[in-house]
Amino acid sequence: MKPPAEMDTEEVLRAKLGLLRQEHRDLDDAIAALEEAPRPDQLAVRRLKKRKLALKDEIARVEDRLTPDIIA
Repeated sequence: MKPPAEMDTEEVLRAKLGLLRQEHRDLDDAIAALEEAPRPDQLAVRRLKKRKLALKDEIARVEDRLTPDIIA
């Protein structure tokens, strides 16, 4: 992998996309663990789900930037 100064925009976006997807998966695991607790902290679960939705939106934005516009 090139140093950040030598990476082009697409490489930066792909790296960011990978990190966002990993964080999204990690939140899945954290939410599942909280919900399995005998008395889950509903506020924490809601906060994690809200963050997960924000990540999903950000992932979609990055994917849109990586996908070329094709006019049919």
